[in-house]
Amino acid sequence: MIRTATKKASRTEPAEATRKPASRKPDSETAFRRVQVARAFEDIARQIREELSQGRLRPGDRLPAERELAVQFGVSRNTLREALRSLEIAGLITLRKGAAGGAFINDTNGDTVITSIKDMFSLGAVTTEQITQARISVESAIIRAACEVHTAADIKKLRENLELAAEATKRNDFFARANAHLEFHLILARSTRNPILIVVMEALIGVMRQFLHTIGSQQIADYVLPSRKRFMQYFEARDADAAVKEMEQHLKRVNRNYLALLGERSKSNEIIAGRR
Repeated sequence: MIRTATKKASRTEPAEATRKPASRKPDSETAFRRVQVARAFEDIARQIREELSQGRLRPGDRLPAERELAVQFGVSRNTLREALRSLEIAGLITLRKGAAGGAFINDTNGDTVITSIKDMFSLGAVTTEQITQARISVESAIIRAACEVHTAADIKKLRENLELAAEATKRNDFFARANAHLEFHLILARSTRNPILIVVMEALIGVMRQFLHTIGSQQIADYVLPSRKRFMQYFEARDADAAVKEMEQHLKRVNRNYLALLGERSKSNEIIAGRR
């Protein structure tokens, strides 16, 4: 428990009892200590994160009022607001205005992870090769976990997804087919019932969607569906080793095609630039 020489947070409920969503006050053990002046907002954010990790702050909790928090931390309200804004940007709290407003602890989800990885890709901090390496590692773990727990309903969803991809291929609809193939990986991840694996896969697939929209429509590859069908045979039989091997070979082939495409795009851009 974090101890403090100052008064603990008030547990007075908001005046508007019907406010939605309902919130509760933090546990009575939750209290904060005065912070150092240098980079005080970082210390404030760290203490609040610590309370979250210890379970003394939970989703839906409302933090004490700004005035009271500022007294507990021994800082100005401007410094406190800077700390709260940093936590809001990180997706940990929501700041609401009005009589029933305040700083509320958010439900945990993977939006922050997804946004961070997409931003890294947009800024060039990660390459397509690194994304592929990550996908192979994560997908291998997903397949092995899913092979132990997948149900008939999971298999049905994967089969229906393959039908959608096949129909899009017949229509020569690149984006519909690409989205179906990416959704296949998400269905696979969800079949693990593991929220960590699901969030990481959602982040990686988010990057791939962004990449595909960047490169635009391309000729539809004819090797994806046959690979999917082989994978499903292994997956349904719960042959994790064979399923992992098939998926790894598929992802490596996809990456080679992307690299070749990017190389062609780069050469074309150089030629166009040279003609100007």
